Order: sequence, then structure tokens, then C-alpha cells
Amino acid sequence: MKTNIDKELLPMKAHYFLFNAGTAPVVPFMPTLAQQLGYSSVVVGTMYMILPIIGMLAKPLFGYIADRYHRHRLLFLSGQVITGIAFFMIMFVPAIDKPLPQVQFHCHAGVSSIRHCSDHGDCVEKNMETFYGNQTLACDLQCEAEPFMWDIVCEDWLKNQTENCAANRTNPQLNFSTSINMKDIVEEADCLFFMIPQDRGEVAGQSVPLYCPAGKQYFNASCRMDCHDDYLKEQLSESPVINTMGAMAQPQFWFFFGMLIISWIGMAVVVSIGDAICFGILGDRHHLYGKQRLCGSLGWGIFALLAGVLVDHMSKGSANKNYTVVFCMALVIMGFDVLASSKLKVTQTHLSSNILKDVGQMFLSLRCVIFFLWCVAIGLGTALIWNFLFLYLELLDKQYMGCDSSIKTLEGLVMAIQCFGGELPFFFLSGWILKRIGHVNAMSLVLFGFGVRFILYSMLQNPWYILPIELLNGVTFGLFYATMASYASIVAPPGTEATMQSLVGAIFEGVGVSMGSLIGGILFNGDPRTTFEIFGIAAFIIFVVHVSIQMFLQRNGSTDENGKGRVSSGSASASTSSEAAKPKDTSEVRSIKKPSNDGFSDVDLS
Repeated sequence: MKTNIDKELLPMKAHYFLFNAGTAPVVPFMPTLAQQLGYSSVVVGTMYMILPIIGMLAKPLFGYIADRYHRHRLLFLSGQVITGIAFFMIMFVPAIDKPLPQVQFHCHAGVSSIRHCSDHGDCVEKNMETFYGNQTLACDLQCEAEPFMWDIVCEDWLKNQTENCAANRTNPQLNFSTSINMKDIVEEADCLFFMIPQDRGEVAGQSVPLYCPAGKQYFNASCRMDCHDDYLKEQLSESPVINTMGAMAQPQFWFFFGMLIISWIGMAVVVSIGDAICFGILGDRHHLYGKQRLCGSLGWGIFALLAGVLVDHMSKGSANKNYTVVFCMALVIMGFDVLASSKLKVTQTHLSSNILKDVGQMFLSLRCVIFFLWCVAIGLGTALIWNFLFLYLELLDKQYMGCDSSIKTLEGLVMAIQCFGGELPFFFLSGWILKRIGHVNAMSLVLFGFGVRFILYSMLQNPWYILPIELLNGVTFGLFYATMASYASIVAPPGTEATMQSLVGAIFEGVGVSMGSLIGGILFNGDPRTTFEIFGIAAFIIFVVHVSIQMFLQRNGSTDENGKGRVSSGSASASTSSEAAKPKDTSEVRSIKKPSNDGFSDVDLS
């Protein structure tokens, strides 16, 4: 039997694939990049609270403009261009200058050393031995000095050869120079000891032995060390943790955040108008939306995994990850998306005479209000996964994996499994699932899936054990997104499709994801594991409440298994002449057959 393929849908499939392929290398890594730049989890949460609000405002605004002025194609392509350029510009965000490394200078019983402790001392030692070999570095130390330390400097280092040396006993700072050989490093626990030969010292321009007798007080000074070497500074310096007020005072923060805002607006426009274009092409076959959207999961999974592997490969031997490749990938792939999307056929068979009034009536419907609240609840959980899951994995990675870390590869695998093992099959089967269990039961299933997923996260020890858990992404995102988009298309009055998709997306991200980012950022700053426990328990509670409400409504005849209101004989109200031609209840909208001249054909494989 010959398979019929709707060629009109091929550009739509190409768009979903390329758009997700272009955003996958950048979007998931932005919270970890922000943390690498030194911003605290509260700052990350605050940024990702504001970004969805920007999207909430942008989606309905541009959706309304698209519907009102028939500018779907222009806004759609412009959004793609803006997104690609904004992502690429993030590559030029200047790094925050790290302070000089904090070390301890030890001198006693004829042994001198410089001690540096960190959470990944073994990794630092391996990196430096590989990078430097047998190289020797000259370093200047600025140490906090006590009076007895000056006694040792004057009597045992300078041998009382410098006039008025003892007068420095009141000086709180001691400056001297020495040299360290990268082969003379001793590792103990999480600390590195740079051993210093006694003859390698210089004080006030004089070469001196850094010798401290056993009979005198232990010389242990806190110092800042400057070896005039960027790589050593990168390895030994800890990134400063910048709070909200500190971030707001930095120009580079506003450049970074500004590019995120612009890219978020671009993505909001592309996603909302793109879905409206897709449903316009599908016509009555809105249940086939998942089959189009699964192409996006395919692009996301492939290029997220590729990006993770490339970042790890390009960051070998470095204390920080090098994200240059992901920004270049985003720009190039988004360019191809613009070319593919220019082939789309944009159609709209109806135009509402009063878009805002028609969409506003949705808030008077109990089933729509429950649907909107469900979108908010899902947004709360989604925010924790989108913005804090990788930060959680990197904490586990430091605790359990040590130096043998390929965290970006793991994060790429996480996204690949989310797509190929979770989203892909559920997007493909979403039409069948929604027909079998209905939209309302699908909504309850999504809530239950979030509860299970978060509780399993809270039990993680080895970060690599997360991989099988990510199969649940098929329920928590694949089934969710298909349900949300399909239900929004069903209840949307004719001519408001783009506005309705934008509104639902705005509620999901602008309210749900925004609130979840702020709450998650505050809780995550305390105890990440407990944060996932709290969100998991909350998801189970909301699941029980949602099931109870829907059972009550169905028992009283208010809705059916798809959440559709049952119309009574007295439910229709008077309407204007412009409204008389359309169904009195928006649940009947999709019973209207699209005109045959739209070019739609009945096919099995779309």
C-alpha cells in the first residue's frame, strides 16, 4: 500500500526540527553558564522568574498582532532571526574578573610550603601537571602578618641585615616573592601543597632563605598569591558568588540578561505563532499535532547531546567550561530554520470580529479556568527541571564523581533521553492517547508523572542514575505539551487561534514557570535535595485535587472526559449578527469542517 505524505506539512516538520536543534545547544546550559559567571542560584531564579513574564507579555501581544493584521509570516521569521543573533551575542559576555587565589603560607622546622584547598584539588593537580610539566613560576605573595612573623623575617630571613626591620612589627601586611615548581606538588585530602625550596625567597629586593626554626612559633599566614599566570589563576581562584544587588551593579550582567530577554521574546513569538500556523495547516486534524512536534524533539535530542560532548571536549584541562561552540551552532542552525520556514503556507480561514472579547470569554468558563490553573501548576514543576536540574547534577557530580567528570556529556545524554526515550514516543502517540483517555485524564496523568519524577530526583546519589528517570519526560512534557496545545486549539473561537495559543503559553511560562523559578531559586539556595522533595509532594497533592474536581464536574454533568461542557437547552445566549453564524458554545468550534479549497487532504501519515 502506498503511503500518502502531506507535502504541505514538510516545511512545518523542518521548522520544528531546526528551531529546536538551534535552541538546544544554548537554552539548557544558560543556568550553568550563569553560575559559572559567579551568579548565585537566587540570581538565576530571579532572572528566570522575569524571563517568562517577558514571554507572557510577548506571546499574546504578537499573537494578537499576527491575527489582527495577518502578519504571521513576518513575525514568525523575524522571531527566528532575533533569537539566533541574541544567542550568538551571549558569547561576547565578558567574564567577571576572579580575585587572586587565596592560599596559606606555612613555614616551620625548616619546611616551607604554600597550601591551597578546594572541592576539586585532585583535578586541579592533574590539570596543572599536564599543562605546566616541570615549569617553575615566580609568584608574589601578599600576606596578613602578625608581630611574631616579622620577628622571624628579620632574624631568620634577613639575618638582621636590614635597618629598622623590627619597626615593621606593626605592619599588618607582609609582601615577599618566591618560586614554585609544578612537579613539587603534594596532594592531601582536598588540599594542594606547593613545596618551596628554602633558598627561593625575596623580601624588599633581597634574596633570602624562607627558613623558620622549629623552636619558634608556627608561621602560618593567610595570603593572596599572584604568579602572573592566567591559567594558574583560573585553576586556583574560586568564582565569586554574586548576589542580586551585586549583579545589578555590573554592566556585564545587564548585557547577559539583556541578550537573554531578547532571545526569550524571539522564542516566544516563534513558538506561539508557529503552533498557530501548524494548527491552521492541520485544520480538523489537530490530533496530529504531536506527530509534527516530535520532529522538534528529534532535533533537540540530537543537537543537545552533540553540544554537551563538544563542550566537554573543548574544555579539557580547564577549570571552566568553554561554551563558544554552542553559540556558533545556534546562529548557523537558526539561519537554516529561516530558510525552511520561508516555504510555509500560512492560512487563516476565520477572522474573529472581536479577538479580545472572544478570548476573554474563556475566563468565564469553569473548564477553561481549571485548564489554565493546570497550566500554571505544570509550569511550576517545569521551571525546576529547566532551570535547576543541571545545577543539581553538577553538585552531585562534584560530590561523587570527582575529577573523572564528563558532566556536559551527561547533561547532553539527559536531554537526548528526554527527547528520544520520552518526548518522541509520546508526541507520536499523543493523538491516540488523547482519543483513548481524553484530555482531562491526560492532565491528571501529567501531574502524577511530575510527582514521581521529583521524588526520584531527591533520592539520587550518583548523577548518572538520572538517565532512566528521564524517560518520564515523555509524560511530563511530551504528553503535557500535546495536551495543552490540542486543548487550546479545541476551545479557541474561530479566528483567535494564534491569540489562544499565545495566551495558554503565556499562562504556562509567564505565570507557572516564572513562579516556579523564583520559588525554586530560593529553596535551591538552601537544600537542593529537599527542594525536589517539596515539589514532588506538592505535585501529588495537586494531582489528587485535580482528579477530585474533575470527578465532581463529570458526576454533575458539567464536563465530559475531554473537559468539554455539556450544553443545555437554555445555555445559548443572544448574540450579535456577526456572532450568529458561529456556534454558541466554543466547544463546538472544531465541529466546523474547513473548506476543501484550503488544500487539506485526508491522509494516514502526516
